[in-house]
Amino acid sequence: MNEVEVRNLKKSFEVVEAVKGISFVVRKGEILGLLGPNGAGKTTTIRILTGLIVNYQGEVRYRGRVFSPYDKDCKRIIGVVPQHNNLDKELNVYQNLKLHGFLFGLSGKRLEERIEKVLEISGLSEHKHRKVDYLSGGMKRRLVIARALLHEPEILYLDEPTVGLDPAVRRSMWDFVLRLHSMGKTVILTTHYIEEADMLSNRVLIMDRGRIVCEGEPEKLKAQLGRFVLEIHTEKGIQEEFFESRKEAVERAKAISHPVRIREVNLEDVFLKYTGRRIEV
Repeated sequence: MNEVEVRNLKKSFEVVEAVKGISFVVRKGEILGLLGPNGAGKTTTIRILTGLIVNYQGEVRYRGRVFSPYDKDCKRIIGVVPQHNNLDKELNVYQNLKLHGFLFGLSGKRLEERIEKVLEISGLSEHKHRKVDYLSGGMKRRLVIARALLHEPEILYLDEPTVGLDPAVRRSMWDFVLRLHSMGKTVILTTHYIEEADMLSNRVLIMDRGRIVCEGEPEKLKAQLGRFVLEIHTEKGIQEEFFESRKEAVERAKAISHPVRIREVNLEDVFLKYTGRRIEV
């Protein structure tokens, strides 16, 4: 049985159709990446699946059970990390966790044990008494994730988990997400970063303008185009040719008078194939 099943999901905001009848499943123990530019419908989809949007068309099921935004049993198995750090800045790390532990129905020894555990997992044990305002951007993201783990959810939603972080901190966050995955968590993440989706996702759904344009394992999606791209820089712009081997690309480049560059195929090439444009970050 799939962890999550989404069928013909639709959502409009006045005249804007944000999600246009998408269907997909989330398998137990995988990292599923929703990749697409801003405005693709990724965050709206996550907000529906986590009960933050209550009026929509279509059906969402958790382990075969139809989901309602008011279904507490379904919500117990999911943890949510929003795109923005909605932490209480007046409280320190420990106090933020304790407050939300109460909201999750935890108390006493059990709450203290869970706080210590998520502090250890997130690498924040040494900073438990530091106020949120004095945390780095990466630490704040780790705290938001730690908070979402307090009630031991089996499914974790990460909405743009590394947005606004510098490249070095972003990579440390990837290691953190992979560690959570190794602990048996099913992870659904949204991102507009090509490398992030490629690095983390077992499967990826590429979204654009409210639709899923393709889905599959990153390596298989890229293999549909080839393994290497020869970029030919002309007066009219960049032309691209795809090859199965670097050797083939090199041989082709020898016959070209314009400047060239050879690189590996990436998921942005796949996005371009299906949409005719690149992802703008």
